[in-house]
Amino acid sequence: MRVRNNDYRPIRPAADFEPELRVSVVIPAYGAQDKLDLVLAGLARQTYPAGLTEVIVVDNGSDPPLRLPADCPPDTRLIRCETPGRGSARNAGLAEATGDVIHWLDSDVVPTAGAITAHMRWHHAAPYLAVTGYIRFSESPLPEKLPDDMEAYFEPAEPHAWIVRLVERTDGLTDNGERPFSLHVGGATSVSARLIEAAGPMDGDLVLGQDTEMGYRLMQAGAVFVPEPEARAYHLGPTMRMRHKERIDRVSYAFIGDRIPAYRWLRRHPGRTWKIPYLEVLVDGTAGYDTVRATVDALLAGTAHDLRVVLVGPWDTLERDRRAPLRDPNLELELVRGHYAYERRVRLAADDRVDPAVPYVLRLPPGWAPGEDSVAALLERARTEGLGLINILLDETPDGVVSARLERAASFARARMLAGPGEDLDDVVDEVSGIVWVSGESCGFAGEQPAPQGRRSAYRARVAAQAEAERLAKETERLRGEVARWRDEAGKWRKSAVEYRREIATLRKEAAGLRRDLSAADRSRQTLRTAFSARVKRALRK
Repeated sequence: MRVRNNDYRPIRPAADFEPELRVSVVIPAYGAQDKLDLVLAGLARQTYPAGLTEVIVVDNGSDPPLRLPADCPPDTRLIRCETPGRGSARNAGLAEATGDVIHWLDSDVVPTAGAITAHMRWHHAAPYLAVTGYIRFSESPLPEKLPDDMEAYFEPAEPHAWIVRLVERTDGLTDNGERPFSLHVGGATSVSARLIEAAGPMDGDLVLGQDTEMGYRLMQAGAVFVPEPEARAYHLGPTMRMRHKERIDRVSYAFIGDRIPAYRWLRRHPGRTWKIPYLEVLVDGTAGYDTVRATVDALLAGTAHDLRVVLVGPWDTLERDRRAPLRDPNLELELVRGHYAYERRVRLAADDRVDPAVPYVLRLPPGWAPGEDSVAALLERARTEGLGLINILLDETPDGVVSARLERAASFARARMLAGPGEDLDDVVDEVSGIVWVSGESCGFAGEQPAPQGRRSAYRARVAAQAEAERLAKETERLRGEVARWRDEAGKWRKSAVEYRREIATLRKEAAGLRRDLSAADRSRQTLRTAFSARVKRALRK
């Protein structure tokens, strides 16, 4: 099944599936033996076959050491990890896991009886999923033994409000958002072991946010994230984040901003560089110093500042001729290396491999230079439309088409998992994310690019732009005043027109009255004439 972006809805997991996959439940723990006992008792009640389930409890340096209670799944083992930190403990359990699916579970989260079955139903339907259950936070007193009716005992409980809101505002994570990986929480998430192998283990250097950072790398490896409301579990008491959210976020954001480019709000500083850039641009560094420089300098001068340019060339094989540099056959390469060796946003590489955690890769032929906003606009389109590939048509020559490619790494990672033998990778990317062609000219790419402005020139241009903006603002205010004055004048004329119409109506009425009076007078005169004529005639007859 090839789903588009994170729209998992076409996948229809069967309710009566035949269990075949083995699941490894990894539980990092530090102290709190009483809570761990309840968690293991909950795992012992699972409806998923015990023969396909292994549980690995990682004691992360507890004193006294943790022990396994009698009420736990048959295939449960306890190992010890002395390196502090939940990430280190989970990685220790991961190294011991043998399952097809890894199920992260915290030592204070008790799953309901059907939780693992609800997870595994999805994993039997598709091999590239990360499934997260719904946790409810209970403040009920800890029982000595897990009650038969868990849900009745632990309710009322509070839902994981953050997960609920995330799922609701993204139509179940299917609306092409950039952050479905945020659903990867260690307390109740299961992931295909194949995906974890591709993404790598948890980052042991992180103090907080390990779950989210690993979720991001899982997305980059091609994962689809699924919320499963039937996979329910109870958290025994509130979490540290619930008690100290602002302080936890402050610590977490200080570290994960360097590692998760999708969190754009953490990267607003225009002059910073980051461990994982938002974009890597691959450029052939062997095309000649002037040609390469035109492209690289245009990239560095653009508004898409969160990028790294990778110049591909045989840099490790160069041996500089210090006595006769102008006769050095590798002079062009030496100039490129010398020009960019200490530029922090340029990396010299022997091949075109990129960091899989980088979300976007632009493959740009040397000599072609983007406009100031070209790359930023392309990235915004790829992000908002969820595109896996934007092909930029630069030129058509007798030898063929010259083009650049903006690739979304997560789309290509999933395509590589799904592509059949001999199948074109771009065709699969088109299915899972979409591909478009655009004109390089319409996007601002040019074969020749003016030299980028220096800081002083840019400052002068900015001051001039601000002055022009102020002038236009004043002119706008003046025109608004003119408009207001004309509106007042128009109002006066409208008022005069109304008065004139009233006067005209009065005059019309008066004229009508006069016409009636004249008609009456005419009739009276006619009557008098008739009477006078009659009297004259009578007098003459006498």
